[in-house]
Amino acid sequence: MIQFLLKGILRDKSRSILPIVVVSIGVALTVMLSAYMKGAFGDMIDQNARFETGHVKIMTKAYAENKAQLPNDLALLEVDELIESLEKDYPEMQWVSRIKFGGLIDVPDEKGESKGQGPAAGMAINLFDEESGEAERMNIESSLVKGAMPQKNGEAIIGHDFAKKLNLNIGDEITYFGTTMNGSMTFQNFVVSGTIRFGAAAMDRGAIVVDVSDAQKMLDMENGAGELLGFSKLNAYDDEQVKELADSFNKKYADDANEFAPIMMPLREQNNLGEMIDYSNYMSGIFVFIFVFAMSIVLWNTGLLGGLRRYQEFGIRLALGEAKGTIYRRLIMEAVLIGVIGSIVGTMIGLAGAYYLQIVGIDISGYMDNSTMLMPSVLRAKVTPELFFIGFIPGLLAMVFGNMLSGIGIYKRETAQLFKELEV
Repeated sequence: MIQFLLKGILRDKSRSILPIVVVSIGVALTVMLSAYMKGAFGDMIDQNARFETGHVKIMTKAYAENKAQLPNDLALLEVDELIESLEKDYPEMQWVSRIKFGGLIDVPDEKGESKGQGPAAGMAINLFDEESGEAERMNIESSLVKGAMPQKNGEAIIGHDFAKKLNLNIGDEITYFGTTMNGSMTFQNFVVSGTIRFGAAAMDRGAIVVDVSDAQKMLDMENGAGELLGFSKLNAYDDEQVKELADSFNKKYADDANEFAPIMMPLREQNNLGEMIDYSNYMSGIFVFIFVFAMSIVLWNTGLLGGLRRYQEFGIRLALGEAKGTIYRRLIMEAVLIGVIGSIVGTMIGLAGAYYLQIVGIDISGYMDNSTMLMPSVLRAKVTPELFFIGFIPGLLAMVFGNMLSGIGIYKRETAQLFKELEV
């Protein structure tokens, strides 16, 4: 029967081309938009994880309450012992220490007098420890515009836009002015080893990156860190897994009233990323629903037009004794076959478009010149296994639903009227 119906669909193109085209377009758009949303939101979440939140983040309770102020006077101490304990209790995670600091960068001239100054947002990471994976995680080497990675203490990388503003060249010396963990003034000279462009305007305009050992010495934070970030060794964020991990860790310190007791926060509880994760999931479902509904209306009308064109065919089949239910079921089977064909074609087109957007992306850097949000400058789609079948949901449902609605007219045919029509 399926083979018979398939031959009818292929031979009578007037009743199959339009539905297949409509289904293919709808499925292609569903696949492309789903891929683009997952890629765009995924890139935003991943970039925040790598630069800001980690998959989980550990701070002191007091630091967490005032983290927007970067209060290094409330930082974690004895972090080496804490990391050793974390690696033992949670071996599936990789733990790294980071220090964020703010201050003023001064550029001296040949006489030692200031020729330019600018506010800087500093970040200290494990640049010299290859096992930490920090340089790779933050794409530092591939993001360098000039120069090279720091090879020894006393070298620093600064944002390329920041370097242009201060007329800095590779090898120039700069002086950092700021405050230590204890509130006293600190001055530290660095040699510019390279300039970098992260692709986030908030960082490119004033970033300075140094090794964590330099920052610990400069800020009187020996064996201390503002934050400990945990990343899954599988390089994949699992919302449920990290929530369980954070709950397990926080239970150990739930009764500790000390403001310097550590607290662990999963990614979704930072920077409103939980809302972004939920929003991306909701929007994917809404898009599928919209396309199912819209295509159902179009295919309903297509089915009605097809039903009118096949009005006499259905009449003859009923006059020959074929049951109305049989005709209706075969109409639905035709719809399923057309939906499958259209979904396959649409999925292939959608995957091709999604792959193109994954490689090329959409450049939004022109809209981010004055933005302080930490988000990628190029939004890309992401091809995932679910894209191979997600298009079949609107493709099949819309086609079947549209034909079910239009096929109701079969039951309205009266046998007595059929013979009058056939006599004409």
